[in-house]
Amino acid sequence: MNPVATKRVLKLCALALLAACSGVPVAERHFSSEAELSEVQAVLKRDLHARGSATMARLEADAVQQACNLSGNAPTEAQSKSLEAAQLAAIKFPASTSGSLLGDWKRGERLAQSGRGMQWNDGPKDAAGGSCYNCHQLSPQEASYGTLGPSLLGFGKLRGSGPDMQKYAYGRIYNSKAYNLCSQMPRLGHSGTLGEQQIKDLVGYLLDANSPVNK
Repeated sequence: MNPVATKRVLKLCALALLAACSGVPVAERHFSSEAELSEVQAVLKRDLHARGSATMARLEADAVQQACNLSGNAPTEAQSKSLEAAQLAAIKFPASTSGSLLGDWKRGERLAQSGRGMQWNDGPKDAAGGSCYNCHQLSPQEASYGTLGPSLLGFGKLRGSGPDMQKYAYGRIYNSKAYNLCSQMPRLGHSGTLGEQQIKDLVGYLLDANSPVNK
């Protein structure tokens, strides 16, 4: 393979690895054809190996990732609606006798500020964090935060904390792509990164009136 072709494949491999592992397709992270994507995936499967929590399953792009990666984040409206409906139907909402999805906002705050988990040196039973601070502003006390996602300051104060909003927040954390197919937000519940109680605690952090998010 000539140097130019080698450089191109290496670049595409890096993009495919990011897309498959994070589930966060961005505008530059797409391919011109299924053949091109398959070529890159073959190289990754040949050269990468499972270790710890980093399994080979991360290299398998599902229908959502395929649609967003191949279209440059612009699948057709019909395709988006169909895939979003399937993703929404797959969300496992808790069966709660009280109907409340508000967990402990203090635990939710710790989760939101934790970037731990799902790496090759993490054990399968190690609890993962939400890494929410990497993309969102969450409270006025934060010294630094990411701006890839919108600010969530005052989220509950602005939107309320009723059952419908609780369900929306839970679903959005569980699988944001059910609401916006090519959302850059990871599918934290869908991927198994966070469990039911962890997501409820994050819902509490976003909606509870006592949370610093709403101060």
